[in-house]
Amino acid sequence: MRSRTGPAVLIVAFGVMLGFVAFLVVGPRESTGDTTATPSTLTENPDDTTPPGSEGPGTTDDSPPATTTTTLSDLVREPNTIPGWTIGRPWGETVGLTMFRGNPTRTYYGTGPIGDNPTRQWTYPDAPMCSQSTNLGQTTTWCGMGWTGQPAVYEREDGVTELIFGAYDRAIHFVHAETGQDIRPRFVTGDIIKGSVTVDPDGYPLLYSGSRDNKLRIIALDRSEPTELWSLDAYAVDGIWNDDWDANPLIIDDMMYEGGENGWFFAYELNRGYDANGNVTVDPEIKFSMRSWNQSQLDRLADSNVSVENSAVAFEDRVYFANSGGRIIGLDVSDIRNGNAPIVLDYWAGGDVDASLIVDEDGFVYASIEYEPSQMGPTEQARQDEVGQLIKLDPNNPDNPRVWGLDLRVQGSDSGLWATPALHEGYLYTNTHQGSLIVVDTQTGDIVWSDNSIGWHSWSSPSVVGQTLVSATCTGELRGYDLADPADPQRIWSVDVGNAKACVEATPAIWNGTIYIGSRDGYMRAFR
Repeated sequence: MRSRTGPAVLIVAFGVMLGFVAFLVVGPRESTGDTTATPSTLTENPDDTTPPGSEGPGTTDDSPPATTTTTLSDLVREPNTIPGWTIGRPWGETVGLTMFRGNPTRTYYGTGPIGDNPTRQWTYPDAPMCSQSTNLGQTTTWCGMGWTGQPAVYEREDGVTELIFGAYDRAIHFVHAETGQDIRPRFVTGDIIKGSVTVDPDGYPLLYSGSRDNKLRIIALDRSEPTELWSLDAYAVDGIWNDDWDANPLIIDDMMYEGGENGWFFAYELNRGYDANGNVTVDPEIKFSMRSWNQSQLDRLADSNVSVENSAVAFEDRVYFANSGGRIIGLDVSDIRNGNAPIVLDYWAGGDVDASLIVDEDGFVYASIEYEPSQMGPTEQARQDEVGQLIKLDPNNPDNPRVWGLDLRVQGSDSGLWATPALHEGYLYTNTHQGSLIVVDTQTGDIVWSDNSIGWHSWSSPSVVGQTLVSATCTGELRGYDLADPADPQRIWSVDVGNAKACVEATPAIWNGTIYIGSRDGYMRAFR
C-alpha cells in the first residue's frame, strides 16, 4: 500500500443500488458574469500558478465491528467530486461502458468473464468504413477506426445492448452488440471521427461526440433518428493549431469538460432536462474556458502544436488534461459553476501528451509521452532526457511533482507512448510505440515484466477485466494474458483480428466477456 492516506468515505445506514454510486446532480447556479454562454465571447482564464488548495474534509470509521463489511452500496460521494474509491469502478446511472476508459479517472475497462479461447462473433459492416479527409493541406483515405476509437456500450431500458462508435467513414454507428446489425440510422458528420463517443452517464438519452468537421456535438437518442441538439465550432475561439475534436467528453454532474485541437479547454454546464413532450433537452452554458498554452511554453517548442487531444480526467475536485506541447495542467473545479478554476498543477513534460492521463486511488497522475525527434527542438529533447516517457506526478507537490519517470526512447526514431496505461493491483500495463507491452510498478517506476513481440506502432490501450489483460497490436493481433500474478502476465490466447491490414490503433471495449474492437482495415468486430 502507498504511504499517502486515500480519500475518506462516509459509511451510511442505507443501501443504494450499484448504478447509483454517487450521482447526485447539482442544480445550475447563477453566472457571476465572468463568462458567457455564447462561444464567440468565451473568456480565458489567465495563466495562474495558484498552489493547490487543501484536501476536502472527510471521515472514516477506523474501527468498524469485525462483522461489518463496507460494500459498494455503502459508499456515497459529495456532488462534483470524484473520490478515490471510484477508481476501477463503473460510473453513472447508465449501465455500460459510457466513456473512454469507463469513468472519470479513466480506469474502468468493462465486465467479464473473458473466455480462454475467444472467437469472432461478427464483423461490421459488409463493406469497409472509409472516406477521404483533408487535414493541414493533405488529403488521405482513412478506413475503419483508429486512435482512440473505443466504442461505447449502452445497456438500454428495452433490454438491448447497443454499441455506439464513430468511424473514418464520417459517421456515428449504432449497432446491436449481439448481432452486429444496425439498430438506428447512422449520424453523418462532415469529416472523419477519430475519438471515442460518450453516452450520457446519468440516464439522459444523449450522446456526445467530436469530429474533424470542426464540431463538438450533443445528439439526442430519443427521437426516431439521432438528432443534433447543440454544437460548438472549433473556430468559435482563436485557436492556434487545428480544428479536430479527438478528446472524449467528460460528463460529471451536469458539467462537460472537453479540450480541442484548437488548443482550448472548455467547461460547460449542460442544463439537461425534458420538454413538455418528454423529449430530452440541453441548454449548454459556458462556465470556463482557457488556452492550454502560454507564451513561455511556445518559446520552448519547435512548432505551435499545442492541441488538446487527450481526454480530461478528474479526481476529487480537480480536472487534469494536457496538450501536444507537453504541458500538463490541473484545475481546481470546486467553484467551476461560478467560472472559477485556478491552475493547481502546471508541469512541462517536454513531449506530446496525446494519450489520456490516469489517476490512482491516492491522487497520483500518470502521463504517457511521445518521443518524436523529427518534430522536436533541442529544448524539448533536453527536457525529455530529464523527464522520461512514462511519468508519475504528485499534484500535491506542485513545485516538484515528478515522482519517477521511465526512459522509453529509441534514439533517432519515434518512440515512447501513444497508449493510455491500464491500472490494476498497483501496476500499469501499456503498449509502447516501438513494440513492447510493459508492466510497471506504480510505487517504484520499475519495469517488472515486458513482452517485446507485439510489434511496432502499438497505440491501442490495454484493458484489464477480471484477471485477464487484453492487448491489441498493429499487426492485427488480439492477445489475452492471465494476471494470476499481476507482475508476471502469462499469455493464454491470441487471435487474428482480420486481414493483414487490420492494424489496431483503437482501444477495445469489453462487456459481458465480449471484446469489441475496430481496426484500420475498415471494420468493427466482436470476439467472445
